[in-house]
Amino acid sequence: MIKEASYRENGTENSQQYLQRVIYFLSKQELVETTTHKQDAVELKKLLDKIHSADIAYILEALPLKDRLTVWNLVKAERDGEILLETSEAVRETLIANMDSGELVAATEQLDADEIADLAPDLPRHIIDDLFQSLPLEEREQLRAAMSYPEGAVGALMDFDMVTIREDVTLEVVLRYLRRLDALPDHTDQLFVVDRDEKLKGVLPINLLLVGDPEAKVATIMSTEIVKLHPDYKAQEATHAFERYDLVSASVVDAHGKLLGRITVNTVMDFIREESENEALNLAGLRKEEDLFAPIWKSVKNRWTWLAINLITAFIASRVIGAFENSIEKLVALATLMPIIAGVGGNSGNQTITMIVRALALGQINVSSAQKLFIKEIGVSAVNGLLWGSIVGLFAFIIYRSPSLSLVMAVAMMLNLLLAALLGVLIPLTLHKLGHDPATGSSVMITAITDSGGFFIFLGLATIFLV
Repeated sequence: MIKEASYRENGTENSQQYLQRVIYFLSKQELVETTTHKQDAVELKKLLDKIHSADIAYILEALPLKDRLTVWNLVKAERDGEILLETSEAVRETLIANMDSGELVAATEQLDADEIADLAPDLPRHIIDDLFQSLPLEEREQLRAAMSYPEGAVGALMDFDMVTIREDVTLEVVLRYLRRLDALPDHTDQLFVVDRDEKLKGVLPINLLLVGDPEAKVATIMSTEIVKLHPDYKAQEATHAFERYDLVSASVVDAHGKLLGRITVNTVMDFIREESENEALNLAGLRKEEDLFAPIWKSVKNRWTWLAINLITAFIASRVIGAFENSIEKLVALATLMPIIAGVGGNSGNQTITMIVRALALGQINVSSAQKLFIKEIGVSAVNGLLWGSIVGLFAFIIYRSPSLSLVMAVAMMLNLLLAALLGVLIPLTLHKLGHDPATGSSVMITAITDSGGFFIFLGLATIFLV
Protein backbone atom coordinates (compact mmCIF):
# COMPACT_ATOMS: atom_id res chain seq x y z
CA MET A 1 0.00 0.00 0.00
CA ILE A 2 1.45 3.38 -1.01
CA LYS A 3 1.21 6.18 1.54
CA GLU A 4 2.42 9.75 1.46
CA ALA A 5 6.16 10.09 1.89
CA SER A 6 5.72 11.98 5.16
CA TYR A 7 7.58 9.25 7.01
CA ARG A 8 10.80 9.97 5.14
CA GLU A 9 13.39 11.66 7.30
CA ASN A 10 15.44 12.80 4.33
CA GLY A 11 14.35 12.66 0.73
CA THR A 12 17.89 11.87 -0.41
CA GLU A 13 18.17 8.71 1.71
CA ASN A 14 17.18 5.38 0.24
CA SER A 15 16.24 2.01 1.71
CA GLN A 16 19.83 0.79 1.78
CA GLN A 17 20.99 3.84 3.76
CA TYR A 18 18.17 3.39 6.27
CA LEU A 19 19.13 -0.26 6.61
CA GLN A 20 22.75 0.63 7.39
CA ARG A 21 21.62 3.11 10.07
CA VAL A 22 19.37 0.50 11.68
CA ILE A 23 22.18 -2.07 11.63
CA TYR A 24 24.46 0.50 13.29
CA PHE A 25 22.01 0.92 16.19
CA LEU A 26 21.55 -2.82 16.51
CA SER A 27 25.28 -3.51 16.45
CA LYS A 28 26.13 -1.02 19.21
CA GLN A 29 24.70 -3.38 21.77
CA GLU A 30 21.64 -5.52 22.26
CA LEU A 31 18.63 -3.50 23.39
CA VAL A 32 18.32 -4.75 26.97
CA GLU A 33 17.10 -3.13 30.10
CA THR A 34 19.94 -0.75 30.98
CA THR A 35 19.95 3.04 30.85
CA THR A 36 22.45 3.18 27.96
CA HIS A 37 20.70 0.55 25.96
CA LYS A 38 17.31 2.11 26.55
CA GLN A 39 18.66 5.28 24.97
CA ASP A 40 19.76 3.28 21.93
CA ALA A 41 16.25 1.86 21.66
CA VAL A 42 14.73 5.33 21.88
CA GLU A 43 17.01 6.63 19.10
CA LEU A 44 16.20 3.65 16.89
CA LYS A 45 12.48 4.09 17.52
CA LYS A 46 12.70 7.76 16.51
CA LEU A 47 14.42 6.75 13.29
CA LEU A 48 11.80 4.11 12.50
CA ASP A 49 8.98 6.57 13.10
CA LYS A 50 10.34 8.76 10.29
CA ILE A 51 10.86 6.00 7.73
CA HIS A 52 8.28 5.11 5.08
CA SER A 53 6.44 1.80 5.64
CA ALA A 54 7.90 0.33 2.43
CA ASP A 55 11.43 1.11 3.64
CA ILE A 56 10.73 -0.52 6.99
CA ALA A 57 9.49 -3.61 5.16
CA TYR A 58 12.76 -3.67 3.19
CA ILE A 59 14.75 -3.38 6.42
CA LEU A 60 12.82 -6.21 8.09
CA GLU A 61 13.42 -8.50 5.11
CA ALA A 62 17.17 -7.83 5.29
CA LEU A 63 17.57 -8.62 9.00
CA PRO A 64 18.06 -11.99 10.76
CA LEU A 65 15.04 -13.13 12.75
CA LYS A 66 16.23 -11.89 16.16
CA ASP A 67 17.05 -8.37 14.92
CA ARG A 68 13.92 -8.35 12.77
CA LEU A 69 11.70 -8.91 15.79
CA THR A 70 13.60 -6.27 17.77
CA VAL A 71 12.90 -3.68 15.09
CA TRP A 72 9.31 -4.89 14.63
CA ASN A 73 8.58 -4.40 18.33
CA LEU A 74 9.81 -0.78 18.12
CA VAL A 75 7.52 0.16 15.24
CA LYS A 76 4.40 2.14 16.13
CA ALA A 77 1.45 -0.22 16.51
CA GLU A 78 -0.78 1.87 14.24
CA ARG A 79 1.61 1.20 11.34
CA ASP A 80 1.70 -2.59 11.70
CA GLY A 81 -0.95 -3.20 9.06
CA GLU A 82 0.72 -0.97 6.47
CA ILE A 83 4.08 -2.66 6.97
CA LEU A 84 2.64 -6.16 6.84
CA LEU A 85 1.19 -5.32 3.45
CA GLU A 86 4.60 -4.19 2.19
CA THR A 87 6.63 -7.19 3.37
CA SER A 88 7.12 -10.38 1.42
CA GLU A 89 4.84 -13.28 2.26
CA ALA A 90 7.67 -15.29 3.82
CA VAL A 91 8.73 -12.47 6.17
CA ARG A 92 5.11 -11.61 6.93
CA GLU A 93 4.64 -15.12 8.33
CA THR A 94 7.45 -14.60 10.86
CA LEU A 95 6.00 -11.28 12.01
CA ILE A 96 2.43 -12.57 12.35
CA ALA A 97 3.69 -15.60 14.28
CA ASN A 98 5.04 -13.23 16.95
CA MET A 99 1.85 -11.14 17.29
CA ASP A 100 -1.01 -12.00 19.64
CA SER A 101 -4.65 -11.92 18.59
CA GLY A 102 -5.26 -8.43 19.91
CA GLU A 103 -2.32 -6.99 17.99
CA LEU A 104 -3.39 -8.66 14.77
CA VAL A 105 -6.96 -7.43 15.02
CA ALA A 106 -5.79 -3.89 15.86
CA ALA A 107 -3.36 -3.89 12.94
CA THR A 108 -5.86 -5.08 10.36
CA GLU A 109 -8.80 -2.99 11.56
CA GLN A 110 -7.02 0.12 10.28
CA LEU A 111 -6.85 -1.23 6.72
CA ASP A 112 -9.38 -1.05 3.91
CA ALA A 113 -11.39 -4.14 3.00
CA ASP A 114 -9.31 -4.93 -0.09
CA GLU A 115 -6.09 -4.65 1.94
CA ILE A 116 -7.42 -6.95 4.66
CA ALA A 117 -8.27 -9.45 1.92
CA ASP A 118 -4.62 -9.33 0.80
CA LEU A 119 -3.51 -10.30 4.31
CA ALA A 120 -6.28 -12.82 4.93
CA PRO A 121 -4.45 -15.93 3.62
CA ASP A 122 -1.71 -15.37 6.22
CA LEU A 123 -4.02 -14.65 9.16
CA PRO A 124 -5.41 -17.28 11.55
CA ARG A 125 -9.06 -18.12 10.95
CA HIS A 126 -10.19 -16.81 14.32
CA ILE A 127 -8.64 -13.41 13.53
CA ILE A 128 -10.69 -13.19 10.34
CA ASP A 129 -13.83 -14.05 12.31
CA ASP A 130 -13.04 -11.34 14.88
CA LEU A 131 -12.50 -8.82 12.08
CA PHE A 132 -15.88 -9.59 10.54
CA GLN A 133 -17.52 -8.90 13.87
CA SER A 134 -15.67 -5.60 14.42
CA LEU A 135 -16.11 -4.06 10.96
CA PRO A 136 -19.08 -1.88 9.95
CA LEU A 137 -21.67 -3.65 7.80
CA GLU A 138 -20.57 -2.02 4.51
CA GLU A 139 -16.89 -2.86 5.03
CA ARG A 140 -17.85 -6.36 6.14
CA GLU A 141 -19.66 -6.95 2.85
CA GLN A 142 -16.75 -5.49 0.91
CA LEU A 143 -14.32 -7.80 2.70
CA ARG A 144 -16.53 -10.80 2.02
CA ALA A 145 -16.69 -9.83 -1.66
CA ALA A 146 -12.92 -9.31 -1.93
CA MET A 147 -12.19 -12.68 -0.30
CA SER A 148 -14.60 -14.47 -2.62
CA TYR A 149 -12.34 -14.04 -5.66
CA PRO A 150 -9.44 -16.40 -6.27
CA GLU A 151 -5.87 -15.18 -6.16
CA GLY A 152 -4.85 -13.87 -9.55
CA ALA A 153 -8.33 -12.60 -10.45
CA VAL A 154 -9.22 -8.96 -11.10
CA GLY A 155 -11.64 -9.07 -8.17
CA ALA A 156 -8.79 -9.93 -5.81
CA LEU A 157 -7.00 -6.70 -6.82
CA MET A 158 -10.12 -4.53 -6.64
CA ASP A 159 -10.23 -1.37 -4.52
CA PHE A 160 -13.57 -0.18 -3.10
CA ASP A 161 -12.38 3.33 -2.24
CA MET A 162 -13.59 5.56 -5.10
CA VAL A 163 -15.76 8.61 -5.85
CA THR A 164 -19.05 8.22 -7.71
CA ILE A 165 -21.31 10.99 -9.04
CA ARG A 166 -24.53 11.36 -11.06
CA GLU A 167 -24.73 12.59 -14.64
CA ASP A 168 -27.54 15.11 -14.08
CA VAL A 169 -25.61 17.45 -11.76
CA THR A 170 -23.34 20.36 -12.72
CA LEU A 171 -19.57 20.49 -12.39
CA GLU A 172 -19.98 23.12 -9.66
CA VAL A 173 -22.05 20.67 -7.59
CA VAL A 174 -19.37 18.01 -8.07
CA LEU A 175 -16.65 20.42 -6.94
CA ARG A 176 -18.60 21.37 -3.82
CA TYR A 177 -19.09 17.68 -3.06
CA LEU A 178 -15.35 16.97 -3.39
CA ARG A 179 -14.47 19.86 -1.08
CA ARG A 180 -16.45 18.19 1.68
CA LEU A 181 -14.25 15.11 1.55
CA ASP A 182 -11.23 14.84 3.82
CA ALA A 183 -9.12 13.68 0.88
CA LEU A 184 -9.53 12.01 -2.48
CA PRO A 185 -8.72 8.29 -2.66
CA ASP A 186 -5.17 7.57 -3.82
CA HIS A 187 -4.63 7.63 -7.59
CA THR A 188 -7.94 9.35 -8.33
CA ASP A 189 -7.61 10.54 -11.92
CA GLN A 190 -11.31 10.21 -12.76
CA LEU A 191 -14.73 10.13 -11.09
CA PHE A 192 -17.16 7.35 -11.93
CA VAL A 193 -20.59 8.40 -13.20
CA VAL A 194 -23.37 6.00 -12.15
CA ASP A 195 -27.15 5.94 -12.22
CA ARG A 196 -29.48 5.23 -9.30
CA ASP A 197 -28.85 1.49 -9.68
CA GLU A 198 -25.09 2.01 -9.48
CA LYS A 199 -24.65 1.06 -13.15
CA LEU A 200 -21.62 2.70 -14.72
CA LYS A 201 -22.55 5.33 -17.31
CA GLY A 202 -19.22 7.03 -17.91
CA VAL A 203 -16.19 8.66 -16.28
CA LEU A 204 -15.36 12.30 -15.58
CA PRO A 205 -11.58 12.92 -15.76
CA ILE A 206 -10.33 15.26 -13.03
CA ASN A 207 -8.61 17.53 -15.54
CA LEU A 208 -11.91 18.13 -17.40
CA LEU A 209 -13.66 18.79 -14.10
CA LEU A 210 -11.12 21.49 -13.20
CA VAL A 211 -11.12 23.33 -16.54
CA GLY A 212 -14.75 22.79 -17.57
CA ASP A 213 -17.61 25.29 -17.32
CA PRO A 214 -18.95 25.05 -13.73
CA GLU A 215 -22.52 25.34 -15.05
CA ALA A 216 -22.10 22.44 -17.50
CA LYS A 217 -23.79 19.14 -16.69
CA VAL A 218 -21.66 16.07 -16.04
CA ALA A 219 -23.49 14.27 -18.88
CA THR A 220 -22.13 16.75 -21.43
CA ILE A 221 -18.52 16.48 -20.25
CA MET A 222 -18.12 12.86 -19.20
CA SER A 223 -16.48 10.24 -21.40
CA THR A 224 -18.39 7.10 -22.32
CA GLU A 225 -15.31 5.38 -23.74
CA ILE A 226 -14.55 3.36 -20.63
CA VAL A 227 -12.16 0.52 -19.92
CA LYS A 228 -14.33 -1.96 -18.05
CA LEU A 229 -12.87 -4.95 -16.25
CA HIS A 230 -14.86 -7.85 -14.85
CA PRO A 231 -13.96 -9.30 -11.43
CA ASP A 232 -13.58 -12.84 -12.79
CA TYR A 233 -11.03 -11.80 -15.43
CA LYS A 234 -7.46 -12.92 -14.91
CA ALA A 235 -5.34 -10.20 -13.36
CA GLN A 236 -2.99 -10.37 -16.36
CA GLU A 237 -5.79 -8.91 -18.48
CA ALA A 238 -5.84 -5.86 -16.21
CA THR A 239 -2.06 -5.44 -16.50
CA HIS A 240 -2.33 -5.58 -20.29
CA ALA A 241 -5.08 -2.92 -20.26
CA PHE A 242 -3.08 -0.59 -18.02
CA GLU A 243 0.00 -0.97 -20.21
CA ARG A 244 -1.89 -0.61 -23.50
CA TYR A 245 -4.00 2.42 -22.54
CA ASP A 246 -1.63 4.10 -20.01
CA LEU A 247 -4.25 3.94 -17.28
CA VAL A 248 -4.05 5.27 -13.73
CA SER A 249 -7.32 3.64 -12.68
CA ALA A 250 -9.97 1.46 -14.30
CA SER A 251 -13.52 0.43 -13.36
CA VAL A 252 -14.57 -3.07 -12.31
CA VAL A 253 -18.18 -3.95 -13.18
CA ASP A 254 -20.34 -7.05 -12.91
CA ALA A 255 -22.22 -8.79 -15.73
CA HIS A 256 -25.06 -6.25 -15.46
CA GLY A 257 -22.77 -3.21 -15.68
CA LYS A 258 -22.99 -2.37 -11.98
CA LEU A 259 -19.88 -0.63 -10.64
CA LEU A 260 -18.19 -2.86 -8.05
CA GLY A 261 -14.88 -1.08 -7.54
CA ARG A 262 -11.76 -0.01 -9.34
CA ILE A 263 -8.18 -1.08 -9.95
CA THR A 264 -5.33 1.42 -9.61
CA VAL A 265 -1.90 1.54 -11.17
CA ASN A 266 -0.06 0.96 -7.88
CA THR A 267 -1.93 -2.32 -7.36
CA VAL A 268 -1.13 -3.38 -10.91
CA MET A 269 2.55 -2.55 -10.42
CA ASP A 270 2.64 -4.60 -7.21
CA PHE A 271 1.03 -7.53 -9.02
CA ILE A 272 3.53 -7.33 -11.90
CA ARG A 273 6.45 -7.24 -9.47
CA GLU A 274 5.17 -10.25 -7.54
CA GLU A 275 4.54 -12.19 -10.75
CA SER A 276 8.05 -11.43 -11.98
CA GLU A 277 9.56 -12.59 -8.70
CA ASN A 278 7.47 -15.78 -8.71
CA GLU A 279 8.43 -16.48 -12.32
CA ALA A 280 12.12 -16.15 -11.47
CA LEU A 281 11.68 -18.51 -8.53
CA ASN A 282 9.71 -21.03 -10.60
CA LEU A 283 12.34 -21.07 -13.33
CA ALA A 284 14.89 -21.99 -10.67
CA GLY A 285 12.63 -24.74 -9.33
CA LEU A 286 11.74 -23.01 -6.04
CA ARG A 287 8.22 -23.73 -4.85
CA LYS A 288 7.62 -20.35 -3.25
CA GLU A 289 9.30 -17.19 -2.04
CA GLU A 290 11.80 -17.92 0.70
CA ASP A 291 12.74 -15.82 3.69
CA LEU A 292 16.44 -15.01 3.35
CA PHE A 293 16.95 -15.92 7.02
CA ALA A 294 14.48 -18.80 7.22
CA PRO A 295 15.41 -21.82 9.37
CA ILE A 296 17.59 -24.36 7.58
CA TRP A 297 14.97 -27.10 7.52
CA LYS A 298 12.31 -24.76 6.08
CA SER A 299 14.64 -23.72 3.26
CA VAL A 300 15.52 -27.35 2.60
CA LYS A 301 11.83 -28.23 2.22
CA ASN A 302 11.34 -25.35 -0.21
CA ARG A 303 14.23 -26.42 -2.43
CA TRP A 304 14.34 -30.21 -2.31
CA THR A 305 11.71 -31.07 -4.96
CA TRP A 306 13.53 -29.90 -8.05
CA LEU A 307 16.92 -30.82 -6.60
CA ALA A 308 15.62 -34.39 -6.35
CA ILE A 309 14.38 -34.23 -9.93
CA ASN A 310 17.73 -32.76 -11.00
CA LEU A 311 19.54 -35.61 -9.26
CA ILE A 312 17.47 -38.19 -11.11
CA THR A 313 18.16 -36.53 -14.45
CA ALA A 314 21.85 -36.33 -13.56
CA PHE A 315 21.84 -40.10 -12.99
CA ILE A 316 20.18 -40.52 -16.37
CA ALA A 317 22.85 -38.36 -18.00
CA SER A 318 25.58 -40.38 -16.29
CA ARG A 319 24.08 -43.63 -17.58
CA VAL A 320 23.96 -42.15 -21.09
CA ILE A 321 27.69 -41.46 -20.79
CA GLY A 322 28.23 -44.91 -19.26
CA ALA A 323 26.63 -46.56 -22.26
CA PHE A 324 29.43 -45.12 -24.41
CA GLU A 325 32.35 -45.92 -22.10
CA ASN A 326 34.09 -48.03 -24.73
CA SER A 327 33.89 -45.19 -27.26
CA ILE A 328 35.29 -42.69 -24.75
CA GLU A 329 38.15 -45.08 -23.86
CA LYS A 330 39.11 -45.37 -27.50
CA LEU A 331 38.86 -41.62 -28.19
CA VAL A 332 39.58 -39.57 -25.06
CA ALA A 333 38.83 -36.33 -26.93
CA LEU A 334 35.12 -37.15 -26.66
CA ALA A 335 35.22 -36.62 -22.86
CA THR A 336 36.66 -33.12 -23.24
CA LEU A 337 34.30 -32.01 -26.01
CA MET A 338 30.90 -33.31 -24.95
CA PRO A 339 30.30 -30.66 -22.18
CA ILE A 340 30.39 -28.00 -24.94
CA ILE A 341 27.44 -29.60 -26.73
CA ALA A 342 25.38 -29.95 -23.56
CA GLY A 343 26.18 -26.47 -22.23
CA VAL A 344 25.29 -24.54 -25.39
CA GLY A 345 22.13 -26.63 -25.87
CA GLY A 346 20.95 -25.84 -22.33
CA ASN A 347 21.57 -22.12 -22.79
CA SER A 348 19.70 -22.09 -26.10
CA GLY A 349 16.76 -23.96 -24.57
CA ASN A 350 16.56 -21.49 -21.69
CA GLN A 351 16.48 -18.59 -24.15
CA THR A 352 13.54 -20.19 -25.98
CA ILE A 353 11.68 -20.96 -22.75
CA THR A 354 12.11 -17.38 -21.52
CA MET A 355 10.57 -16.05 -24.73
CA ILE A 356 7.64 -18.48 -24.59
CA VAL A 357 6.89 -17.91 -20.89
CA ARG A 358 6.90 -14.15 -21.46
CA ALA A 359 4.58 -14.46 -24.47
CA LEU A 360 2.19 -16.65 -22.46
CA ALA A 361 2.17 -14.12 -19.61
CA LEU A 362 1.27 -11.35 -22.08
CA GLY A 363 -1.44 -13.47 -23.74
CA GLN A 364 0.31 -13.28 -27.10
CA ILE A 365 0.09 -16.99 -27.97
CA ASN A 366 -2.98 -18.77 -29.38
CA VAL A 367 -3.50 -22.02 -31.31
CA SER A 368 -2.59 -20.58 -34.71
CA SER A 369 0.36 -18.51 -33.50
CA ALA A 370 1.82 -21.43 -31.53
CA GLN A 371 2.50 -23.34 -34.74
CA LYS A 372 4.16 -20.34 -36.38
CA LEU A 373 6.18 -19.73 -33.24
CA PHE A 374 7.32 -23.35 -33.22
CA ILE A 375 8.50 -23.09 -36.86
CA LYS A 376 10.25 -19.80 -36.12
CA GLU A 377 12.15 -21.20 -33.11
CA ILE A 378 13.19 -24.26 -35.12
CA GLY A 379 14.49 -21.92 -37.81
CA VAL A 380 16.42 -19.82 -35.29
CA SER A 381 17.99 -22.95 -33.79
CA ALA A 382 18.87 -24.30 -37.25
CA VAL A 383 20.73 -21.09 -38.11
CA ASN A 384 22.42 -20.98 -34.70
CA GLY A 385 23.26 -24.66 -35.01
CA LEU A 386 24.89 -24.14 -38.41
CA LEU A 387 26.81 -21.09 -37.20
CA TRP A 388 28.02 -22.33 -33.82
CA GLY A 389 28.34 -25.90 -35.02
CA SER A 390 30.80 -24.68 -37.64
CA ILE A 391 32.72 -22.75 -35.00
CA VAL A 392 33.02 -25.68 -32.55
CA GLY A 393 33.83 -27.99 -35.46
CA LEU A 394 36.67 -25.69 -36.47
CA PHE A 395 37.77 -25.56 -32.83
CA ALA A 396 37.87 -29.36 -32.66
CA PHE A 397 39.83 -29.57 -35.93
CA ILE A 398 42.44 -27.04 -34.77
CA ILE A 399 43.05 -28.99 -31.54
CA TYR A 400 42.77 -32.61 -32.73
CA ARG A 401 43.42 -32.33 -36.50
CA SER A 402 40.56 -34.73 -37.22
CA PRO A 403 38.08 -33.76 -39.98
CA SER A 404 35.68 -36.53 -39.00
CA LEU A 405 35.64 -35.47 -35.32
CA SER A 406 35.12 -31.89 -36.44
CA LEU A 407 32.13 -32.90 -38.56
CA VAL A 408 30.58 -34.98 -35.75
CA MET A 409 30.98 -32.00 -33.40
CA ALA A 410 29.22 -29.65 -35.83
CA VAL A 411 26.32 -32.02 -36.52
CA ALA A 412 25.85 -32.82 -32.82
CA MET A 413 25.72 -29.13 -31.99
CA MET A 414 23.03 -28.50 -34.59
CA LEU A 415 20.90 -31.48 -33.53
CA ASN A 416 21.09 -30.57 -29.84
CA LEU A 417 20.07 -26.96 -30.55
CA LEU A 418 17.10 -28.23 -32.54
CA LEU A 419 16.17 -30.49 -29.60
CA ALA A 420 16.46 -27.49 -27.26
CA ALA A 421 14.16 -25.42 -29.49
CA LEU A 422 11.58 -28.21 -29.72
CA LEU A 423 11.42 -28.72 -25.96
CA GLY A 424 11.81 -25.02 -25.21
CA VAL A 425 8.45 -24.49 -26.93
CA LEU A 426 6.68 -27.70 -25.87
CA ILE A 427 7.50 -27.66 -22.13
CA PRO A 428 5.93 -24.26 -21.23
CA LEU A 429 3.02 -24.74 -23.68
CA THR A 430 2.23 -28.14 -22.18
CA LEU A 431 2.40 -26.82 -18.61
CA HIS A 432 0.14 -23.91 -19.60
CA LYS A 433 -2.37 -26.25 -21.24
CA LEU A 434 -2.46 -28.40 -18.08
CA GLY A 435 -3.25 -25.29 -16.00
CA HIS A 436 0.19 -24.98 -14.37
CA ASP A 437 2.55 -22.03 -14.29
CA PRO A 438 4.59 -22.43 -17.52
CA ALA A 439 7.71 -21.23 -15.70
CA THR A 440 7.56 -23.94 -13.03
CA GLY A 441 10.77 -25.95 -13.26
CA SER A 442 11.10 -25.24 -16.99
CA SER A 443 14.74 -24.22 -16.66
CA VAL A 444 15.58 -27.36 -14.69
CA MET A 445 13.79 -29.62 -17.18
CA ILE A 446 15.30 -28.11 -20.31
CA THR A 447 18.82 -28.23 -18.87
CA ALA A 448 18.42 -31.87 -17.87
CA ILE A 449 17.06 -32.91 -21.25
CA THR A 450 19.63 -31.03 -23.31
CA ASP A 451 22.41 -32.49 -21.15
CA SER A 452 21.27 -36.08 -21.61
CA GLY A 453 20.21 -35.47 -25.22
CA GLY A 454 23.46 -33.69 -26.06
CA PHE A 455 25.57 -36.50 -24.60
CA PHE A 456 23.53 -39.14 -26.42
CA ILE A 457 23.62 -37.34 -29.79
CA PHE A 458 27.35 -36.54 -29.65
CA LEU A 459 28.54 -39.88 -28.31
CA GLY A 460 26.15 -41.80 -30.55
CA LEU A 461 27.43 -40.05 -33.69
CA ALA A 462 31.02 -40.52 -32.52
CA THR A 463 30.43 -44.23 -31.95
CA ILE A 464 28.98 -44.64 -35.43
CA PHE A 465 31.48 -42.59 -37.41
CA LEU A 466 34.68 -42.42 -35.38
CA VAL A 467 35.11 -45.57 -33.29
